[in-house]
Amino acid sequence: MLARLSIRDIVLIDRLDIDFAAHLAVLTGETGAGKSILLDAFALALGGRGDQTLVRQGVEQGQVTAVFEVSAKHPARAILAANDIDIAAQDELILRRVQFGDGRTRAFVNDQPVSVNVMKQLGSVLVEIHGQHDDRALVDSATHRSLLDAYGGLDADATGVAALWEARRATEEAVETHRANIERAQREAEWLRHAVDELRKLAPQPGEETALSTRRGVMMQSEKVAEDLRDAFNAIAGPKSAVPGLSQVARRLERRATQAPSLVEPSVKALEVALQALDETRSNLEQALRDADFDPVELEHNEERLFALRAAARKYNVPVDDLAALARKYNDDIALIDAGEARLKELIAAASKARADFSVAADALSKARAKAAAKLDRAVNAELPPLKLERAKFSTEIATDPASAGPNGIDRVEFWVQTNPGTKPGPMMKIASGGELARFLLALKVVLADRGSAPTLVFDEIDTGVGGAVADAIGMRLARLGRNVQVLAVTHAPQVAARATRHYVISKDALEKGQRVATRVIEVAEERRREEIARMLAGAEITAEARAAAERLIKAAS
Repeated sequence: MLARLSIRDIVLIDRLDIDFAAHLAVLTGETGAGKSILLDAFALALGGRGDQTLVRQGVEQGQVTAVFEVSAKHPARAILAANDIDIAAQDELILRRVQFGDGRTRAFVNDQPVSVNVMKQLGSVLVEIHGQHDDRALVDSATHRSLLDAYGGLDADATGVAALWEARRATEEAVETHRANIERAQREAEWLRHAVDELRKLAPQPGEETALSTRRGVMMQSEKVAEDLRDAFNAIAGPKSAVPGLSQVARRLERRATQAPSLVEPSVKALEVALQALDETRSNLEQALRDADFDPVELEHNEERLFALRAAARKYNVPVDDLAALARKYNDDIALIDAGEARLKELIAAASKARADFSVAADALSKARAKAAAKLDRAVNAELPPLKLERAKFSTEIATDPASAGPNGIDRVEFWVQTNPGTKPGPMMKIASGGELARFLLALKVVLADRGSAPTLVFDEIDTGVGGAVADAIGMRLARLGRNVQVLAVTHAPQVAARATRHYVISKDALEKGQRVATRVIEVAEERRREEIARMLAGAEITAEARAAAERLIKAAS
């Protein structure tokens, strides 16, 4: 629910902080005091359209902050999670909107910048604003369907139908994809079989091209370097090698090391290093000579294999290293042709079952909706006579069409009304007048109570044009609604104001010797509340009779 509303520099409001609580709260005041400004500011914090004219004259920006208490399972938390906004279960949800004088706005959720769209999503699940000309909560027939499902306790069934629809869609998509693959493979069957046979005989291996190319390069160069390699080997390990002599000299010096170590040891160490290096060189030269010693037939075979791989790569337009993967893919395509029909039959059977499962569940949901609709119609129509709509009739129209099935089932749900006997019924949004629409909506909300409703409901002057018993009936229903959800009502009807648990008076006060005025909101109780209700009854001059009547209204309401 809404816990606090803070407004800074919006039109006539310079600084305003209002604390709210549960149940029914009313906002009253004389015409022009600023009730519309207050609601416009609140709507801005809920993601409403910004307007530079909202900024108070003489300042650069205004802002509105709405603080909400939300339960752990409230839908707003899912929206927060989807947008990576993390708040603890016990934390308040704070929506803040800054309106700049140049028309720009910025939106924040718990001081984290967000898009206006995210703020609007949050606002839609936190608050519903209803009035004679505000039809946002009822204009979409999808809302009617969800309200009916909530009233009938069918949310879980509707979720199940949506899951079955998704399963049906996925299986049908699998059938079409598999069928298309089979048809493609069949068109290419002869060519595929030839390609598979050719690649099977070639048997390409990943990395083979690099190995063959490297070996070919070595063999082609070996003739040029082999003689030099042999000369180098003979110089180090042949008959004229200096290594035996050096080894002998090193041993003689080692025997003299004890006699003059400082003279001998450096030379001995250097000789050891040289002999080790020569031995390592000998080993490398031996390996190089072995590598250079090849059969010319090997080079021929190497080149034939390398050229065959590269020719296949050009033919199939892939790198040589991808030929093995291509062979596997073509094998899979052949297998799809050979075994695809059997798999297609399996997929068709699965799709058929998914369609049947969805059809059964959607049909059951449709029948349950029809029963819930009849019950909802009776309940709403029972609320109409006290609201001076005794000649009107409310009905829930369900158009069932299996051919138009979707994730919401096979039903299109819309609330219809007939305002007078003999007139043609039609969609509530098109048939009902402003005042009638507001009262139909109130009847609906009372019946739905806390099902399918935002936790905070705002009613903007839905009692306009009515009085006496009808206004009292509206007040009674707002109070009943306030037992389950938070209700804020802007009203001119004293009968409604008398039934509130909290009463706020909106007024315009002069700040600077008549040069500037500001809107103020104060919570009143006891004597001041009685005076405000008496003013609503009597007008500018409050009489003793008006005060007495106000007292009677308050006592009757309590």
